[in-house]
Parts: sequence; structure tokens; C-alpha cells
Amino acid sequence: MSSPVVPRPRANLLPLYVTVFCLLWSGAFVAGKVGVTDCPPLIFLTIRFLAAGLLVFGLAALRRERWDLSRRDVMAFAVIGIANNALYLGLGYVGLKTISAGLNALIVSANPVFVAVLASLVLGEHMTWRKAIGLLLGVAGVGMIVAHRISVGSDSPVGIAYSVGALVAIVSGTMLFKVLAPKGNLLLGNGVQNLAGGLAVLPFAAMTSSLDDIVPSGRLLAALAFLVVLGSIVAYMLWFHLLTVFGATAASAYHFVMPPLGMLFGWMILGEHVAARDLLGIIPVALGIYLVTRPARPSNAVPSSAAKPSQEGASA
Repeated sequence: MSSPVVPRPRANLLPLYVTVFCLLWSGAFVAGKVGVTDCPPLIFLTIRFLAAGLLVFGLAALRRERWDLSRRDVMAFAVIGIANNALYLGLGYVGLKTISAGLNALIVSANPVFVAVLASLVLGEHMTWRKAIGLLLGVAGVGMIVAHRISVGSDSPVGIAYSVGALVAIVSGTMLFKVLAPKGNLLLGNGVQNLAGGLAVLPFAAMTSSLDDIVPSGRLLAALAFLVVLGSIVAYMLWFHLLTVFGATAASAYHFVMPPLGMLFGWMILGEHVAARDLLGIIPVALGIYLVTRPARPSNAVPSSAAKPSQEGASA
């Protein structure tokens, strides 16, 4: 008599998704800095968004993906694309012309605080003391790094203002995704988002930029390829997945890790200065992320004594 086949437990891929998302999102700040060095920001973004959108729909056609987006879903993804792509990255990339990639990442990383407050007020997400302390630690860590960077005085106030506008845009995009809650295939939704962002930026790029200002280079093509495939497609799909699984507050808390990673990549690739004091800010940031994203303990209430063994076995 053959023994019954016991199905193998499925691996938990969430830690991998979180790690890849953080690496890609923080690396995108450096790739963006490289891109805007050799190309006007809005032209660069228009090419990036339109190329990513066309690539997504081409991939979907090859895979024979079924179109399952309703008209409402298309409109929702388009609105999210204008906030997350056109406004967030448009303002952020203009700011990158006059501030460092590390400082840009620092400013945008404040979004978990605003998202947490709005999620509590609008979405009804429960705000616990643990989450509140975690958010405060994240702010303290980022603030420690920001204060030191600003004291050096090497970044433009105008560039900082553009980055603050980018912060408002990504908070709005995060809330719109949760409020509008578009259904259907996320890959197709990502294509709609990119095309909407590209079409929204295109007229502004045409009015304010010239193709003659582009300096063709290998690093420009490398930055564009990274941002089209890994930034606009892979990173955003992971972001939407994390928003769906964790909720707005917990998922946004991972943005606290972007400043140290952004500064690390800026130092490694662009030679941007990183001081020891900047690295100390990583400690409260890491602790804050842990407190915000740690699952709540299950209730201790047990209906009967017979249920205790199975409950203990599940937690072992």
C-alpha cells in the first residue's frame, strides 16, 4: 500500500518580493539621476513611460493575456498613472537636476507618515501604538540623515521644492490605488498606467525641452533600459502587490529604507558623499519598519480546550 502524498508547503515569497522591490525602487533614484544628466527630464520620462507601456502590451499579446479590465478599471489605472508616473516622477526628475539622488530619496521617503494618517482617516486602517512608534522612529531616522545632508548646503531649494511636490504625488497615487481599487490583470493595468503617464508628460516635454539637448551615451541607454523594464514594470507591479497584501500603511513603511539604500547606490555608482552620521540613521529606520510591518499577535481567546493542541501546532 503506497503512502499518501503529502503536498509540500508553498514557499513564502513575500520577503523576496520586498527585498527586490526595495532594491529596484532605491536604485531607480540613481538611474534617474544618470538619465537626467544626459537628457532633459521630461523627454526622458516620456520615452520611458511610452516604451514601458508598449512593452507591457507587447508582452501581454505574446502571452495571449485575456483583456479583463472594465472601462472603470482602465480609467482608474489611468488616473493612478497620472499621479504615480506623470506627477510623482515628473516633479521628482526635474528636482534631480539640482539635488542629489540621495536627498531626493530622503524627501520622498516621508510618504509612509502621510499615507498612514490618510489610511486611518479614509480607509479605516487601524492605527496602533506599535505602528505609531514605528512611524516616528522612521521619521527620526530619515530626519537625522536629512538634517546632516542639508547642513552641507550642496542642494538647491528649488530642487527640494520639486521633490516635495513628488512626495505629495506618490501619497496621492497610493491612496488612489486603495480607494479606486481597480480589478483585473495587474500587468495590463501597469501598461495602462505607463501609457497614461507618458501621454500626460508628452505635451510638457514638447513645450519645455528640445531633442538637441540629449547627449547620447551608453550610460543613458543603460539607465533607460533599467527604468523601463525594472522600474516602470517590475517595481510597480511589486508595489501594487505589496499594497494589496500589506495595506497602505505597512507597505508604505518600506519607503523608509529607500534613503540609506539610495545613498549607498549613489555612493557606489555616482560617487556621492556619504558620512558616518548618515549611516546611523539606518538603525531607527530598520526598527521602525519592523514595528509597522510586524503582524499583530493572534487573539489568545480559545473556544475550547480541544482547540488548544491544533492552535499550538500551527504556531510552532
